[in-house]
Amino acid sequence: MVPAIRTEKLSRQFGGKTAVDQVNLEVMPGTFYGFLGPNGAGKSTTIKMLTGLLQPSSGNMEVLGRNMLDPAASMEVKRSIGVIPENLALFDYLTAMEYLTFVGRIHGLDRDTIRQRSCEMLDLLDLEDDPKKVSNDFSHGMRKKLSLAAALIHRPSLLFLDEPFEGVDAVASRTIRELLLQFTASGGTVFLTSHVLEVVERLCTHVGIIVSGRLVAQSSLEDLVAGGRLETAFIKATGAELLEEVSAKLDWLTSEQGP
Repeated sequence: MVPAIRTEKLSRQFGGKTAVDQVNLEVMPGTFYGFLGPNGAGKSTTIKMLTGLLQPSSGNMEVLGRNMLDPAASMEVKRSIGVIPENLALFDYLTAMEYLTFVGRIHGLDRDTIRQRSCEMLDLLDLEDDPKKVSNDFSHGMRKKLSLAAALIHRPSLLFLDEPFEGVDAVASRTIRELLLQFTASGGTVFLTSHVLEVVERLCTHVGIIVSGRLVAQSSLEDLVAGGRLETAFIKATGAELLEEVSAKLDWLTSEQGP
């Protein structure tokens, strides 16, 4: 079976700084893959490369079996993926329906299909209450939900989701979780970054952990946690000694003495 994502020594430098350092990823179709790491570890840079928004400095990458370094192949891949980027790029003065119509037309969908799918997703994601409201007036959570609807409208094979639950309320988060689980159950693949480890633990089948641009762990979630918790495995992979440093360095914060 051809991997949905495969990279070989994928690297990216910005000036003298290495953001992604020889990363070897392998994500099989139907996988719910959690890509984890501390802030600044290289997660968003990796997603930008895999989605064709950023060229690597070196290495190779294939998405859906196609070479992303080939411009024609990269364009073909973009027709088959959906993305929620790090920085949401919506058209501020379009309504939710107008934005989804625009995205649907870009993907070559007919108007009836766009209308049907848009109405269903706007209803499911609770974005239909004020049809004249433009996205510039949406809350951050509403913008996240609209971005998810836009990423799904063309029925992609692969979803790249950068912090999709950030700013989303508990009820909507549950709806999104169920939607994504149905997506992978039907054969779709999800590549997710999130700092909410409980969400990753609940959803993901496989996990990769990146630290300072290097992939330090990659396996099934079951093998990684080995009967324990993801939080424990994550802290171990990223530096468990930090917990002891907090206790030692901030003893004044819990001291019974005065200021």
